[in-house]
Amino acid sequence: MFRAVVIVFLAFALSACDAVATLKDGLQQARAVEGDLEQSTGVKPQVGFNWRNGRLTSVTVLFPKLDETKPLGDLAGQVRAAVTKEFKQTPDAIVLSFALGKGPSV
Repeated sequence: MFRAVVIVFLAFALSACDAVATLKDGLQQARAVEGDLEQSTGVKPQVGFNWRNGRLTSVTVLFPKLDETKPLGDLAGQVRAAVTKEFKQTPDAIVLSFALGKGPSV
């Protein structure tokens, strides 16, 4: 019984916490960035983020493959625009990455 009371108390305490609201908002913004980039590039990336003391420190955008038809500078510009639009602030760093399959090395 005591354990249930502690769990309920912690649940109420965390629901009022800004950290939970920040995490929830961050997840919604990351999904919005994924949607924007999927529309503009045709490939859905995975987006992660890191907040520290209310400041957006980094956003990581992982594409499942390398699009060799587009210049990397253009893709970087699209990613930067989507991140700053949806997160409503410019992070200290944006990490752009690609997953490389098991194919032959060049």
